[in-house]
Amino acid sequence: MIVGVPKEVKQDEYRVAMVPAGVEELARGGHTVLIQSGAGSGSGISDEQYSRAGAQIVATRDEVWKRADLVVKVKEPLPDEWPHMRAGQTVFTYFHFAADRALTDAVLKSGITAIAYETIKDAKGTLPLLTPMSEVAGRMSIQEGAKYLERPFDGRGILLAGVPGVPPATVTVIGAGIVGANAARVAAGLGANVFILDVNLDRLRYIDDVMPQNVTTVFSNRLNILDCLRVSDLVIGAVLIPGAKAPHLVRRDDLKVMPPRAVVIDVAIDQGGCFETSKPTTHAKPTYIVDGIVHYCVTNMPGAVGRTSTYALTNVTLPYAVQLANKGPDRAVRENPALLAGVNAKAGKVTNGPVAETFGLECASAV
Repeated sequence: MIVGVPKEVKQDEYRVAMVPAGVEELARGGHTVLIQSGAGSGSGISDEQYSRAGAQIVATRDEVWKRADLVVKVKEPLPDEWPHMRAGQTVFTYFHFAADRALTDAVLKSGITAIAYETIKDAKGTLPLLTPMSEVAGRMSIQEGAKYLERPFDGRGILLAGVPGVPPATVTVIGAGIVGANAARVAAGLGANVFILDVNLDRLRYIDDVMPQNVTTVFSNRLNILDCLRVSDLVIGAVLIPGAKAPHLVRRDDLKVMPPRAVVIDVAIDQGGCFETSKPTTHAKPTYIVDGIVHYCVTNMPGAVGRTSTYALTNVTLPYAVQLANKGPDRAVRENPALLAGVNAKAGKVTNGPVAETFGLECASAV
């Protein structure tokens, strides 16, 4: 099989979908691996390193898309990539369809098989290809929140950790999954007072057992969210419904109860965001202000730490890419329920239930 890895084109995206070790494994299996020149530069990987591992370095993304049977990416295809998608081709990447009707329509029109990292589910019921980037995004959310609380960035002018005689910041984390747990752990480590909310009491019990004393678990409901907002300097949105659009748990009117120039970091923005006032931003222009509240809604947060993120991501994506190449997509999907869960679209039909429900489309079988 011909496997293609184009350079990512999303703004400020420094990750790449494959490292030299992945190239070597695929090449050893008899597959041809095409790497667009410069694809790994943002992660500190040179064309020479790829070449030594057995890749063919090609000059343009057009050649990658034209020749590849399996295209492996990090982020969803952008509009200027859509014309390159073709029927019979498989694209393996993060798609987040529920937040983007235009992308969904383009993929259906192209006829590709779209296998989404974010909906692959293993035998334990976890999302193994979402986990490492959720870990990165959760930890980054506190790093970014601490920065944007500074007054030069329009924040409240608060040091997250406080100092002797001055209390630390209060941080609320909405959602106690992978993102939320990592955010709470980092915030607590810096000395902040942390509230973490979720509707899953078993998860809250686990969080209560493993977190330090400055983390307080709170059952997530409308009134408790509002109580936490009133005292929060920094709020992290970490809500995920796999494949579906994130619910708006914080409404615009709710911002009025927050302290002026508090900061919200919406990590759920890839799935539409869990704040009503969220809209996608970039690393170049990461924030905007609504009703006196600073909003940070960057859609590819882990892209800023490309080297860490690339290796963390490819550690978990490579085994699936190898299966797709060795067996072919149809057989691989039939034999591996995890990959089957990742098929969101095939031959012009939506094959993921939450995506179909979001857009009122029929959900077809992926096999």
